[in-house]
Amino acid sequence: MLNYALKFKPILKQKIWGGNKLVNILHKESKDKNIGESWEISGVDCNVSIVANGKLKGVSLKELVQKYKGSLVGDKNYQIFNDKFPLLIKFIDASQDLSVQVHPNNELAKKRHNSFGKTEMWYIMEAEANSNLVLGFSKSIASEEYKELLKKKSITSVLNLEKIKKGDVFFIETGTVHAIGAGVVLAEIQQTSDITYRIYDWDRVDDQGKSRELHTDLAIDAINFSTEIDAKQKYGDSLNELNSLVSCPYFRTNFIPVKGNLVLDYTKTDSFVIFMCVEGFATIIINNNSETINYGETILIPANTNMVKIDSENCKLLEVTV
Repeated sequence: MLNYALKFKPILKQKIWGGNKLVNILHKESKDKNIGESWEISGVDCNVSIVANGKLKGVSLKELVQKYKGSLVGDKNYQIFNDKFPLLIKFIDASQDLSVQVHPNNELAKKRHNSFGKTEMWYIMEAEANSNLVLGFSKSIASEEYKELLKKKSITSVLNLEKIKKGDVFFIETGTVHAIGAGVVLAEIQQTSDITYRIYDWDRVDDQGKSRELHTDLAIDAINFSTEIDAKQKYGDSLNELNSLVSCPYFRTNFIPVKGNLVLDYTKTDSFVIFMCVEGFATIIINNNSETINYGETILIPANTNMVKIDSENCKLLEVTV
């Protein structure tokens, strides 16, 4: 039964800063406005993904992990995470600037929320002219100065802005103050966690005139105040090869530009494999079963798969393992 590439029904999230590109460009199905996030593969409580294709259609990711264990996620992953899927995979559309925020590390998240921390990475899929990200501080500041700047609503004066373009990759370690700027569509790969401390929200209010909650006290212990943050990643783009993007204790991500036929051997890979299509489209074949992956779609390959064949006239994939 666990012998084909699994697609999941996207879990779409309306956000105050969301737009229409996930529907209009990535072809997610929704009549709602301001769709900011598409949770592609999620084991987060109350937001668990459901299989959308094949014989396992309608089965939840949680049920799959419980039934197939290491055959789905890899033996070592199952020993470490048990029935919890270790990653949360998203596409994000920022029509407006996201809040300035920070994520706690594993230790702090476990202590406060009984959760994993939230280390993540971004691949920029679309970026309008003059789009940018907030990444850390432009100068070194102490916690007391930081608190004073928040009181004066002057925190933006010390935020570091990074101009971006399509294809840029960023690794966001826990503790890094960050925000996605307006006009950006990106793929996000992160630990399974929904813990975010909101620091500043541009003084914006919702339709009812209410401001969103800030987490000033929680955030102060989570922030890395150093300016020594090297988030932008350099990488190669060799055709039909695995080009390393990010390798950290929580996930490994490669960039694969495919043209023609590519066969990948996962015999020695003790992990599931996730493909995110960030340009073009491809056919993914395992065990003589084929599935198409289009721009803005995600596929999960079970850990018991030995060989994967990819056919494409021209596409770009992110390959993710743990």
